[in-house]
Parts: sequence; structure tokens; C-alpha cells
Amino acid sequence: MSREEIEDAQTPFAGWATETRAFTRGGVDSPPKWSDFHDPLDAISTRFRARQDAKIPKERTDGKRLSDEDSKALDVLKLDINADRRALRQRYTELVRQYHPDHNGGDRAHEKALQSVVEAYQRLRVSVAFK
Repeated sequence: MSREEIEDAQTPFAGWATETRAFTRGGVDSPPKWSDFHDPLDAISTRFRARQDAKIPKERTDGKRLSDEDSKALDVLKLDINADRRALRQRYTELVRQYHPDHNGGDRAHEKALQSVVEAYQRLRVSVAFK
């Protein structure tokens, strides 16, 4: 190679001057439309309805509604949707004792779990469902 060819090859733009192929489908058919599907078991619509139902606030037996954040907080505390204020406090106490570093010999491995339990309790403590 000549000196000019070596310098051209070493530039940061080397290789970018060549033209690339155009992106094409390569003869592949387009994907089918949703109207082309026949769903005898309602698998697709059932999954859609489950997602929609998850967005609707859940209702307890006492008629008080829970928001999505309240439901997630109940899941963190591993409580039933119909738990009362006493069960909430009792479960919170159990989990704090379980995860607190003072009860684990100073081990801070459960620090994130403890923090999520405290946040969930603080959320549910002021929730309308637990007043």
C-alpha cells in the first residue's frame, strides 16, 4: 500500500464511504392480521381481559376499594385483600422483626426487603381501606 492508502485506511471514517445494501423483506410475506386468527379457547381475549381487570381497583368484602398501589403493598406484606388493620399491624411487626439487622446479627442483606415492608406499611396505614 502506498502512504496515502495507509492513511486513508487508518482514518476514523474508513469503510464508511462504501454503500450498503438496502434493507428489504427479502420476499417474506407480511405478518397475518389479528382478524385472520380464530381463537376457539379465547386465549388472546382472556389474557387481554386479565390485564384490564388488573387495572381496575380491587374491592374488599367490606366494600372499600383498593388502588393498584395498595394491592402491591398488600402483596409485599403477603396479606389477603380482606385483611383488617390489626392483621396489617401484626404482619408488619413480624416482617420487621424478620428483616431488621438487629435481629439478624447485624446482617444488612435484607435491607431492601425491610425498606419495601416499611414503605408498604406506611402506604396501607393511611389508606382508606384500613381506616
